[in-house]
Amino acid sequence: MRHARRRVVRRVTRLAAVGGLLLGGTMVTRAMASEPPATTVPRTFAQEAGDMTSGLVSRLGPSRTAGTWIGADGRPVVAVTDKDAASEVRQAGATPKMVSHSMNELKSATTTLRSAPRVAGTAWSMDYKTNEIVVRGDSTVSADDWSRMTRMASGIGSFVRMERTQGTFTPRVNGAQAILSTGGRCSAGFNVTNGQSDFILTAGHCGPTGSIWFEDSRATERVGKTVTQSFPGNDFSLVQYADGKAGDGAAVVSIGDGKGVQITGAADAEVGQRVFRSGSTSGLRDGEVTALNATVNYPEGTVTGLIETNVCAEPGDSGGPMFAEGIALGLTSGGSGDCTSGGTTFFEPVTEALADLNVKLLVAKPAAGSGGPAPTASGARGAAGSASPGSTVAGGASAEPLLSRLTDPRNVGPGLLVIAGSLVALAATRYIRSEQDRKAYRQYYSATWN
Repeated sequence: MRHARRRVVRRVTRLAAVGGLLLGGTMVTRAMASEPPATTVPRTFAQEAGDMTSGLVSRLGPSRTAGTWIGADGRPVVAVTDKDAASEVRQAGATPKMVSHSMNELKSATTTLRSAPRVAGTAWSMDYKTNEIVVRGDSTVSADDWSRMTRMASGIGSFVRMERTQGTFTPRVNGAQAILSTGGRCSAGFNVTNGQSDFILTAGHCGPTGSIWFEDSRATERVGKTVTQSFPGNDFSLVQYADGKAGDGAAVVSIGDGKGVQITGAADAEVGQRVFRSGSTSGLRDGEVTALNATVNYPEGTVTGLIETNVCAEPGDSGGPMFAEGIALGLTSGGSGDCTSGGTTFFEPVTEALADLNVKLLVAKPAAGSGGPAPTASGARGAAGSASPGSTVAGGASAEPLLSRLTDPRNVGPGLLVIAGSLVALAATRYIRSEQDRKAYRQYYSATWN
């Protein structure tokens, strides 16, 4: 039995190295259940900004604030409704922005929109930067329905902005393409555990409870079965591994070309945060978080509490991971547009899914101060080639723009992996804009350089 398992792992690893094994878009990685999660996870720039503003917002209250985001200079910005609040924000080290409408007013507007008859093909979210509620309608929304919603928006106030968008708001699963499960082709998100068994955390709309997943389009290598699904309302599900076990490399998510990014923790997204997404159809893409707590009325049902971004996605990318600085943020839910013309993509927050499902993310130990090399992903079922936690990621000519973004000082974090040794590391430092950031970068990653 042991020899048989080794043969299967070797076979899977060889196929994964040429991009042949995709459970939806990320290479399916496994993790040892006995591998302890990191006890100390480095804070991301977005988390630090969130920590700075959360206390302020809580103290000032929703009647004097209207959202926070990360400015172009990397500093946190807080929308405020009076000068005294602006002064407090400034004293705390953040940037205040005076606005006309408080968070209470913005929330009241979204409550009114939710109470109206549901119209498939519509979505709305709070745009903190413009202090508006943005209501979008895709190409499937009739003229009559749009006129009715426009009249309702006018009754709420001038801060509700109506926009028509091209394409349709749909979950990003496509049953017409080669499927890897009984529910359709999707992308694996992150590996999680309940302490006894290991699972793949992916999108809920990918398939109902009982869906069987395979590692290849010929359905010869079974991964597992969907044991929990939440959709609509939420959009997440758990696929339990067939043997309940896991191998090495759980913390590595694939970004294509046999390479991956190390994941060291999970956190809430922040508006203005630069993020990356990987999926089986469109590969690695990047963009910015544009809104939180978005509501989308898919044809299949309404999903709330989503992260809105301008990252593109296409059918088949569903369930794929969204991350920044090595921190898991979301699971690809759906959206409009494509990666040619661009569009809007929504993500289920990872932190909400973990809490609701009572599971923990399987993560790698941070490179700095880990006391030794991180476990490699080679030999894992569906591992990302020879990529290993603690070594870098992005390859091929098409990935160069993303490599430059991954090495941007605002994005440097535990998710940046370095596989090409000191030459790649030295090249990456060209993107560090200041001597201080360059030194910090070298110090943090010195343990992973050859």
